[in-house]
Amino acid sequence: MKNIKFLILGIFFAIVLSKTQAISWYRFYEMFKFQSFHMFGIIGGAVVISMVFMQLFKSGKIKDIKGNKIIPKPKKKGFISTILGGTFFGLGWGISGACAAPIFVILGFKLIPALILLAGALLGAFLYGLLSKKIPN
Repeated sequence: MKNIKFLILGIFFAIVLSKTQAISWYRFYEMFKFQSFHMFGIIGGAVVISMVFMQLFKSGKIKDIKGNKIIPKPKKKGFISTILGGTFFGLGWGISGACAAPIFVILGFKLIPALILLAGALLGAFLYGLLSKKIPN
């Protein structure tokens, strides 16, 4: 019961994704063809919100559920790993028409396509786990 706020936050996030049409294959198609600003606006808004929250984490104004300060780990800088990861993520996103976050929301609307997307995402994560020691990180 103590984690009910996270369930409520997840439901709110799912509603926002569906109402903003961020789960629509057509909206992704428009974005990749540079025909509409809709998805770029959503993604840009998410980047700005993430930047604000990261600053709040770093300043100690937001703590974890136990009251401990959240200290983000610094990322290793890597040009090749960023290009490879971005390319594979973008190809999967472009081919499937969905990124990782909306897959669970899409499950509520289109069960079979979402299960295929989820299986592909899990397979990709599994393959990354197998190959992560052999590729530049």
